[in-house]
Amino acid sequence: MRTAAVVLAAGAGSRFADGHKLLAPFRGRALVTWAAEAAEEAALDETVVVVGEVPLTDVLPGSVTVVPNPDWADGIATSLWAGLEAVADYDAAVVGLADQPLVPSSAWATLAVSKSPIAVATYGGRRRNPVRLARAVWPLLPRTGDEGARALMRDHPDLVTEVPCQGDPADIDTIADLRALS
Repeated sequence: MRTAAVVLAAGAGSRFADGHKLLAPFRGRALVTWAAEAAEEAALDETVVVVGEVPLTDVLPGSVTVVPNPDWADGIATSLWAGLEAVADYDAAVVGLADQPLVPSSAWATLAVSKSPIAVATYGGRRRNPVRLARAVWPLLPRTGDEGARALMRDHPDLVTEVPCQGDPADIDTIADLRALS
């Protein structure tokens, strides 16, 4: 079974008041670098990073495939689909967010081996990212708007398996979030 990692990094980061949040320094590296490297270190068959207005290529590992989403401003669903279309030949994709720097590679790898149509990481019993999506469920995902796999899990709970993972799923949306985790 071939599985790709897809890191969604196309958002504007509009709540972050000081430049583009994914380029903000976090523990000595750009914020996006943490998620991209964790996905890459999970050693899935390919790692794709979906970017928007800011290409981010200068701070990404050279081994990742960068996929531009020209429709990034239309919501996360467009970025999810840009990533899935880039890995259309794979059996599954593990999808995570670029603003969660403390989700380790083990979470990506643990989800990748799940046999469930939808496998979602849990931390202390709470569902968070990343999420593994078998190709069979991709047609059920929204194509527009600001929801992705969350809508699919809500509409098809019978397809979802929760997978306990190590790490911290906190996301960084504001400068205060960045300072609190740094």
